[in-house]
Amino acid sequence: MSQRAERGSIVRVHYTGRLRDGSIFDSSEGGEPLEFVVGAGMVIPGFERAVIGMQVGEKKTVEIPPEEAYGAYIEEFVKEVPRSELHVDFELVEGMTLELHTESGRVIPITVAKLTEETVTLDANHPLAGQTLIFDIELVSIA
Repeated sequence: MSQRAERGSIVRVHYTGRLRDGSIFDSSEGGEPLEFVVGAGMVIPGFERAVIGMQVGEKKTVEIPPEEAYGAYIEEFVKEVPRSELHVDFELVEGMTLELHTESGRVIPITVAKLTEETVTLDANHPLAGQTLIFDIELVSIA
């Protein structure tokens, strides 16, 4: 019987991730397979669970709900602030990502969600928060 991926396995997978509307947000196509240790928390929980039990050469498509991916979209993570409170020496553009440095030294990526002449709306949600993700996965190897 062929070896199956399990917790602790070092696996390599090719994958394509897309949203329900069909738009692709990430893919290993044309590049190296993604390598990770199953159970080590290196990938989202739903992706990890999908790989467990797969055999080398096996392909599958899985749908991963937000709670098994990047979590729910949290409105409290969206804040409108006066432009005067942002001290940046570059032009802000909607969709750009900024880094917020906390007092503890943590870096939080935030997205410029909306701009007006007076305000900037910042969103600290992960860009894929609240989304159901669909992955095509092919298990390439198990070490």
